[in-house]
Amino acid sequence: MSQYGTLILIMAVAVLAPLLAYGVGRWLPVPLVIFEILLGIVVGPDVLGWAAGGETIDALSDLGLAMLIFLAGYEIEFDKVRGDTLKRAVWAWVISMAFGLLLACALAGWSYAKGVYIGTALVSTALGTILPVLRDSGDLHSRFGSVMMAFGSVGEFGPIIAMALLLSGRSPVESAALLAAFAVIIAGAVYWAMRPRPLWFARVIAKTLHSSGQFAVRLVVLLLAVMLGASTALGVDMLLGAFAAGMVVRLVLHGAAPESAHEVVEKVEAMGFGFLVPIFFVVTGIEFDLDALLSGGRALIMLPVFLALFLLVRGGPVYALAPGDLGVRDRRALTVFSSTALPLVVAITTIGVGDGVLDTEEAAALVGAGMVSVLVFPLTGLKLRAGKGERAMPKGPTKGAESW
Repeated sequence: MSQYGTLILIMAVAVLAPLLAYGVGRWLPVPLVIFEILLGIVVGPDVLGWAAGGETIDALSDLGLAMLIFLAGYEIEFDKVRGDTLKRAVWAWVISMAFGLLLACALAGWSYAKGVYIGTALVSTALGTILPVLRDSGDLHSRFGSVMMAFGSVGEFGPIIAMALLLSGRSPVESAALLAAFAVIIAGAVYWAMRPRPLWFARVIAKTLHSSGQFAVRLVVLLLAVMLGASTALGVDMLLGAFAAGMVVRLVLHGAAPESAHEVVEKVEAMGFGFLVPIFFVVTGIEFDLDALLSGGRALIMLPVFLALFLLVRGGPVYALAPGDLGVRDRRALTVFSSTALPLVVAITTIGVGDGVLDTEEAAALVGAGMVSVLVFPLTGLKLRAGKGERAMPKGPTKGAESW
């Protein structure tokens, strides 16, 4: 099939997935990403053989991943992610990283190269999957939601930094120097973003918001392109550039045009979730090695092992360092929510397979465990929260299920 034919098939899958999510969501709120990946597997080479990757499709998939991480960076509310809670979140992630690297190296036969990829994949948190679920359940702006924001933000940002330091193929000193250079660029961008904007800036945003000009949307895309270009030029992982772009855009929009910020982001989300992000997840399914997972060998055994390690490596330190004002149920819910992982797991395993460090069986087991975590852990966390007598699980598909 040609690249254009494959793109048509991918978009057909992207249209079918929310219909399935809506139908199933009347009984069980399943995140949309699960249907996108599963349908990608079905049309991929291991089942029907209708679709395969290619240069154009892979480029669109990379843009989808960048948009996904960009929107996750935008979600961070700086006024809520600070103080003692942030310190606890950072320490929990640092302990998780050290613990994860040790266990992963042992699991990989003391291969440091392979252990780094597996260990980094074990300590990520799918913040973009969790926040919409908490928003729909009424918990996002509660004390629990603020704590989850802090732990989830570190769980999203920490692995991206670790990828830039440990998975770049450079020496630690060189990687640290390049990260420092990129940090200077981010600091400059943040300084520019926080400067007062002239009055005409907000007026242009408002005037073009419903016209063909779309100044604000074009500015957002430009800032994303600049940060991606800067990260690529410095040899830093593009995900770091995308994440930083999301944070900078939030500062610009909420500082210069707070009354228009929400509507601008809705337009960007429509572009991302309506086109680019679904391509990333469907292509993930298309390129998923189902044969390696279902061959009855090591991969199938490793999937539940990796799922348990998500809870042990990432969730254990989170439970231990959760703020003392959270009750037992909240600490348990925080643990399972923080152990939810998929987008960064997909990115890390893709890099690992491409570098020839991870084999397809290990990658399939990690991604499979990530898919199960997205399906099971948020639902478990919601039940724990509902068990406190707070708002029960949302009926039908959540916004998170529609977006992530």
